[in-house]
Amino acid sequence: MSCSGTGSMTYGERSGRGVRTGGWGELFSDEGSAYWIAVRGLNAFSRMSDGRMPEGPLAEVFRRHLSLASDFDVIDIVFNQWHGSRGDIAALSRRVVEAAGLGDQCAAAILSEAGSELALLVDVTRHRLGFEPGEPVPVSYSGGTFSADAVLEAFTREMKSRYAGYEVRHPLYEPVSGAALYAAKLAGTALDRAALNRLRSTPMLITAGEDE
Repeated sequence: MSCSGTGSMTYGERSGRGVRTGGWGELFSDEGSAYWIAVRGLNAFSRMSDGRMPEGPLAEVFRRHLSLASDFDVIDIVFNQWHGSRGDIAALSRRVVEAAGLGDQCAAAILSEAGSELALLVDVTRHRLGFEPGEPVPVSYSGGTFSADAVLEAFTREMKSRYAGYEVRHPLYEPVSGAALYAAKLAGTALDRAALNRLRSTPMLITAGEDE
């Protein structure tokens, strides 16, 4: 499974063996996550403001959303008002998605790269689990980042380009339900069929999703 929300990681199982890939934290990892997207959006905003990059819709989207009297006010907001809050910064990923929808090429490229990074996490997990060539690999996903069509499309496209055997499946349960299933497994008290039906869950071999 691929998980991408504020952070990012994958977790996969095969023949009773589990493997986690990614999820090393936002300072030097969490590629493809909302935080990662937002930081790249902020970087693009600073470049557009300076003239190091042609200005696109992203600049005005950030100015409007953050109510900037001056572009440099973003420094005060992020460092002094938000104190570098992971969640507040990650929320700016929505503005990158908005800008991409308005035709900003830089924002679109950020979202496409995010999908590619998430696909790489899945592909590495497949290799680490030792799937045989041609063996089907069910993959699901969770987390808010995948609500952006551009990210999900890039994620799916990149995976298929790496391995034709991926079977991308829409998630049937929320991340919290997956946590409940995993906790029950660790406790040695697997949920019965009735409980599983209530959670509306089916096991996925590789899942990418949110790591908070």
